[in-house]
Amino acid sequence: MNTFESFYSNEACNVKEFEKLIKQEINSNLIHYAEKIISNVPIYNMEILTEKLHDKDQRLSLMSEWAYVFSKASGALVLKNTYTDCTSIDLATQIYENIIIEEKEKNIGGSDHYAKPGANDRIWNSLQKLCEKDPFVFAKYFGNEIISAVCESYLGPSYQMSAQVNLVHPGGEAQRPHRDYHLGFQSMEALKNFPSHAHGVSNFLTLQGAIAHVDIPIESGPTKILPFSQLYNKGWFAWRHKEFIQCFEENFIQLSLKKGDTMFFSPALFHAAGTNKTDNIERMVNLLQVSSPFGRTMETINRKEMSKKLFPQLTKIIKNKEMNEYDILASIYACAEGYAWPTNLDFDPPSSKTPETQQTLFIKALKENWSNEKFSLQIDKISNNQVA
Repeated sequence: MNTFESFYSNEACNVKEFEKLIKQEINSNLIHYAEKIISNVPIYNMEILTEKLHDKDQRLSLMSEWAYVFSKASGALVLKNTYTDCTSIDLATQIYENIIIEEKEKNIGGSDHYAKPGANDRIWNSLQKLCEKDPFVFAKYFGNEIISAVCESYLGPSYQMSAQVNLVHPGGEAQRPHRDYHLGFQSMEALKNFPSHAHGVSNFLTLQGAIAHVDIPIESGPTKILPFSQLYNKGWFAWRHKEFIQCFEENFIQLSLKKGDTMFFSPALFHAAGTNKTDNIERMVNLLQVSSPFGRTMETINRKEMSKKLFPQLTKIIKNKEMNEYDILASIYACAEGYAWPTNLDFDPPSSKTPETQQTLFIKALKENWSNEKFSLQIDKISNNQVA
């Protein structure tokens, strides 16, 4: 049994143990759906596999494989052709570029946790900002059943989407290797206040993702990752130590992406944005930080107001048959609150039936052809008791 003292001592972070973990090879016999495996990272061609998500048994099998990769294998995977039609990405890119200009003029946003100032442009809460600027583009962009399925594979239903755009300019230098939210954002001293089992839990409360808004060749600096590093149980301390940083720099891999591809990985995977060595590629990705319903998101998001903006657009989209039912549900899941708690138990007492959520209300309203006014009134009503 680990005591606080033994788990948190400097000696507990053993780079030799770490090296043994990262030198292993993924068991290809347990990877059935990937088109290929590159440097221990399974690559899935979703142009072929998406139909399997519509069959209950095949969906469960594919999602189980993804969960295995994140939790017990290399910790990362690539989904090629997550967007076969990149129109929504191009439209979102235009909106995000305008937001960057606006925020620079207002001297807000733009800072980064692990990169030098000026190396890139950052849009915090790009999820809500896109919905506010253009809810139709939001619906088409976040209405992606593949992204919904991979999030659910690791976090279960009622996951909470958040997103942050990262634009790395030509010449932008690499980030420092790190782990991410939750414990990755804590100081060394703060980490010691959490017992060892809490360090293990943190790995499973978030899923990291990245949507490629442009083609990202290796020279443009795609994310540097270290497969299997999420399995090191003292890693929330270790990534700050120089010998682990050196180990990362000697062993990391990078994978090129095409526009419309996505990469997903465990937040405990040692990773860092790479150096953009080109003179002409503005490397834009939308970083997805997706939270378990049992955790807390990094950003405050007004999902009630987002839902009010999205509902009229989805009503029109359904009428015009512009999206399939799977993508429509994905857009709702990215927008509305899907978890019933916390709630005011004086007015929303527990019973055999889980309280209605923003998501269940949203879906019911679309099925019953509610007016915008009725939907707004009802979502206000349930949101008064629950977190907005």
